Amino acid sequence: MKSYKDYMLYYKLPHTWCAGCSHGIVLQSIAATLADLGWDKHDICLVSGIGCFGRVDDYLDINCMHVTHGRALAAATGVALGNPNLHVLCTMGDGDGATIGGNHLIHAARRNINVTAIISNNYNYGQTGGQYSSTTPTHSITQTSPYGHIEENFDVCKLAIAAGASYVGRATPYNPVMMRKLMKEAMQVKGFALVEVMSACPTHYGKFNKLGEASRMMKLMNEQSVTVEQAAKMSEEELKGKLVVGCLKNAPRDDYYTDYKKIIDAHRIEG
Repeated sequence: MKSYKDYMLYYKLPHTWCAGCSHGIVLQSIAATLADLGWDKHDICLVSGIGCFGRVDDYLDINCMHVTHGRALAAATGVALGNPNLHVLCTMGDGDGATIGGNHLIHAARRNINVTAIISNNYNYGQTGGQYSSTTPTHSITQTSPYGHIEENFDVCKLAIAAGASYVGRATPYNPVMMRKLMKEAMQVKGFALVEVMSACPTHYGKFNKLGEASRMMKLMNEQSVTVEQAAKMSEEELKGKLVVGCLKNAPRDDYYTDYKKIIDAHRIEG
């Protein structure tokens, strides 16, 4: 039996994230999921971008690429198409994955690239001081919206579903068991899979919005959470301010490489 420790670089610990940040829980869950699957670390490639959660590759003993801001999914697409035998993961924050990298997100989902994207959403750009991102809730206080955020925010999961992702799930760090279950399902899907993890940022977002310490932020996330089954019985009005957690979509279809290979193989036969 493999342990999550088999996939970690322990000489780099303790990690550099702020006290109370949920990214550490997500990191451990990724390593634990890989151990549960028992994959050879040489058959895994993780691509990450810039930002707090972009540092996740520093602590994993697998093949990793650290690329430019917002371009993690573009690089992961190249890896997945260049070597379809690899298990390709892509770790991003909400700024990296849905704001600066939002265009790559919708097209990776539309094309159904064989990549598992894990977005740790803490509602702000934590590494650079707490500016608002595309997922920052309306009326929230951030470094760049000191009087309240006026923009509507993206629902990352709904965006991925609408764009055509094969698998979409959401979890919170309050329930790491659910998080690992969703990650395991996502990593085994052929095609584009996304797991959004709601992450506590007590240093910036929590402080600006007077949400208290990390423990209280995590409790609030749990109180906001409703399962997919519960949500199905609730109205749109009742769902306002709630986090729907669990598997939101699981409808695998042929991934981009598989479909493209069919064309190549057909022309080889004709030639």
